[in-house]
Amino acid sequence: MVEDKIILGIDPGTTVLGYGIVQIKGKNLTLLNFGVIQLSKLSNQPEKLDRIFSRIDGLIKEYQPHELAIEAPFFGKNVQSMLKLGRAQGVAIAACLSNGMIYEEYSPRRIKQAITGNGNASKEQVATMLQKIFQIKDMPKYLDATDGLAAAVCHHFSKGVGENYKSKEKSWESFVKNNPDRNIKLGGK
Repeated sequence: MVEDKIILGIDPGTTVLGYGIVQIKGKNLTLLNFGVIQLSKLSNQPEKLDRIFSRIDGLIKEYQPHELAIEAPFFGKNVQSMLKLGRAQGVAIAACLSNGMIYEEYSPRRIKQAITGNGNASKEQVATMLQKIFQIKDMPKYLDATDGLAAAVCHHFSKGVGENYKSKEKSWESFVKNNPDRNIKLGGK
């Protein structure tokens, strides 16, 4: 089966949100765009969340991606930061869902592993590997852009199997649906 799709990758943030958009045609992986959504000049969370939604919605309408890959928030020492990051992620996912897209989450470690082969790689190492993959001449000022791009590439390398997909695959409903030959009818009918 020949693959032909566009993937939007997002590294959520409330100061700087990174994104990357790749196109897959057959076995070719092409960089369409990557960058950041700058949020530091906005004074409060509602403004930031509104900007995230509208900019992600705009990217979706412009590039018409089929799927979203987003970095999952990780638990740090600051619970307030994690809550803000989770809100940013939720708003980005909401923009995706409002456009009828599917999404998958990937842990930061899994993204780094997919790009560099090392789950403990630095942002700089991830950026350098992506620079080689896509022949990027000028690297962006903010590595959040390459982190968003890394999420999209990880999604492609992982064949769309992220944290959401795994949990669905373990459900009883999924088992029954995917194994019709193993279903038995009770009650003799």
